Amino acid sequence: MECKLLHEEHASGEARELYDEIAAAFGMVPNFFKAQAAIDPDWARTNWQRTQHIMLKPGALDRKTREIIAMVVSMMNNCQYCHLAHKTTALMTGASEEELHEVVKVVELFQSFTSIADSLQVPCDITPAMAKK
Repeated sequence: MECKLLHEEHASGEARELYDEIAAAFGMVPNFFKAQAAIDPDWARTNWQRTQHIMLKPGALDRKTREIIAMVVSMMNNCQYCHLAHKTTALMTGASEEELHEVVKVVELFQSFTSIADSLQVPCDITPAMAKK
């Protein structure tokens, strides 16, 4: 199935308002939102609100860290679009290529460690309670 995008020049009403908000925050409207808006602008609006709340609102994690986490999840989910989008945004929010290369090494290490621990059914002997000591 071919992906349909609602491009800015064809957006009106609710979609136009949404696109203006997204462009104000990102400097562009990502295809991710254009694809959703082509199907249902309310759906795109819901996911934009979720993005604002989780990725853009100040919190305990800075934006760079959030983008690195999003990049890792995207890698683990094998989503090339999301991986490239969050890698680029991580770079734009202060991550260095060296940091991102190190992140990839950590991901690879723990993918293999997970395989080992799960295949050997290793019982966990390290718990959050230990951090309180």
